[in-house]
This record gives sequence, structure tokens and C-alpha cells, in this order.
Amino acid sequence: MRSIKMGFTESITTCMGKYATFEGRATRSEYWWFYLFTLLVGWIATIVGTVSLGLEVGQIFQGVVSLILFLPSLAAGCRRMHDIGKSGWSLLWSITIIGIPVVIYWLAKDTDHELVDSES
Repeated sequence: MRSIKMGFTESITTCMGKYATFEGRATRSEYWWFYLFTLLVGWIATIVGTVSLGLEVGQIFQGVVSLILFLPSLAAGCRRMHDIGKSGWSLLWSITIIGIPVVIYWLAKDTDHELVDSES
């Protein structure tokens, strides 16, 4: 079985639809498109808030957006870990400086096709 590639819009609707769903799998494309979306929305919130009402408000807007997108981002990351055969708890390695490159490698790794084949 081959991993399904998602586009930008499909990834956003899938991840927001599974807002706090930590079970299941997220393909590499689903995770990274959603990650790009969270970055863009955060930047836009900062720029709009800063231009319209000042730097402090821009930072507040960005903070609010980050809080709204934190749970679906965490859930997508956990599902991504499941897709490569790791526990969602593996994301905790990213809180250490040494663990950050390891977690990025795992997030960028392709689907573990042996796990997918054994489930079907």
C-alpha cells in the first residue's frame, strides 16, 4: 500500500476535522502541509495585528492563533509518529536540544509501509 499524498487544502480540513484526535495516522504530506498552514496563519496574525494596532497587539494575535492551533498540531504530530511506527510520546524528545533534530528526522521520514500492510 502506498501512502496517500494530500494537498494543502485537504490537509487543513483533515487536521482541523480531527482537532484533538490522537489515534490513527497522518501521512508526511498531511503533516507538513498543516505545519506550513500554522506558520502562515501565525505570521499573518502577527502582521495584521502589528500593522493595524501595534507590535504588542500583533504578538497577542499570534499568541491566540498559537493557542487555537496547538491541539490540532500536537494531534497531527502524534498521528505522524504513529505513521512511522513510533509512539506519539516520541514528540517529547523535541523539548531537548539534542532531540530536536531526531524528531525533525522522524517527522520527515516516509510512512512505514510494513505497518500499513500488516493493518490491511
